[in-house]
Amino acid sequence: MPGHNFPAFRAAAERLQREGWEVVNPAENFGGSTNLPREAYMRVDVAQMTTCLAVAMLPGWRDSRGARMEYLLARELGMRILNAVTVEPLDDTPDAAVILGLSPDHACSVSMTNGSKQW
Repeated sequence: MPGHNFPAFRAAAERLQREGWEVVNPAENFGGSTNLPREAYMRVDVAQMTTCLAVAMLPGWRDSRGARMEYLLARELGMRILNAVTVEPLDDTPDAAVILGLSPDHACSVSMTNGSKQW
């Protein structure tokens, strides 16, 4: 996506701040740098999300791997999921199987062990 969609992030952040929201904008992490490994950005993003009560999804969020992960995390954390344009609850919220690209009858479970630890 051109400019990593940062103009849309900034516009949404400004709009939400004007409406009284305290905004955590992932486009501001690392001073706006875009040359680090993806996992560096995602680790900070996930940590920041755990401090929030809501997430605002930008238009086209379903086309972004990071935004889909944020959506799933928000669902798991019981966060409000809002449309970043309308600041209303996100319409037509898909379930996890749709986001992950799984068929509705497909179940997915992963268990990894390392000695006595299980993840």
